[in-house]
Amino acid sequence: MQHRAVSPSDERTHGHLLNRQVHYTQPRHGFRSGVEPVLLAAAIPARSGSRVLEGGSGAGATLLCLAARIPGIAGLGLEQDPSLAALARQNAAANGWADLTFVAADVTATVPEGTFDHACANPPYHATTSTPSPDRTRRMAKSAAPGQLAAWAAALAGPLRPRGTLTFILPAPLLAAAAAAFVRAGCAPTVILPLWPKTGQPAKLLLLRGVKGSRTPLRLLPGLTLHTAEGSFTEEAQSILRGGAALSI
Repeated sequence: MQHRAVSPSDERTHGHLLNRQVHYTQPRHGFRSGVEPVLLAAAIPARSGSRVLEGGSGAGATLLCLAARIPGIAGLGLEQDPSLAALARQNAAANGWADLTFVAADVTATVPEGTFDHACANPPYHATTSTPSPDRTRRMAKSAAPGQLAAWAAALAGPLRPRGTLTFILPAPLLAAAAAAFVRAGCAPTVILPLWPKTGQPAKLLLLRGVKGSRTPLRLLPGLTLHTAEGSFTEEAQSILRGGAALSI
């Protein structure tokens, strides 16, 4: 991802995602997008005409990247921070994607209209008992009360059609809790894809996919190595993060 500040007084940075395929503006301070939303977008098995629901959409990076890869999707992002939801709407308009909608709403207290083919999230995961970030936006994006992971899974799974997919990107230590949350939400996990920082290093992040009403056995995939030994992105990671390729799941 590429970003540049417009001026010292500007509270936003204006840049791009996917090697300039997506115009992207986000707050200069506080919670800012990393590689997670781009990887999450790459993992969603949408096609043209699919309806996609995202929880905690921030400034819209996931749905923006998905729309760049798959023209014709319709996306709804739920974001509790009104300023970020407004920024996501501006980003969608700047890229000319009228079928991406962003609403300031609590994921667990919102029942979207209609059904969706896919749902996804990069959910909050820091325990509220841990040292809070001094920045309000980071606290809102990262702090999770007990049971919040299960609540998000249930809320996002509810509007899914039968056989619709639910995909989370989250820290590897949360795998057991997330898998249990998916089962309770009626979207039994079908795929785990580890994200290795470098070859031979433990995965810090993973992608977990469930399918509504599925009885398919759970598969652990070989995973994606993000960086070479020298620290640059691997060719496969570059094809996703800069080229907009799909993750093969």
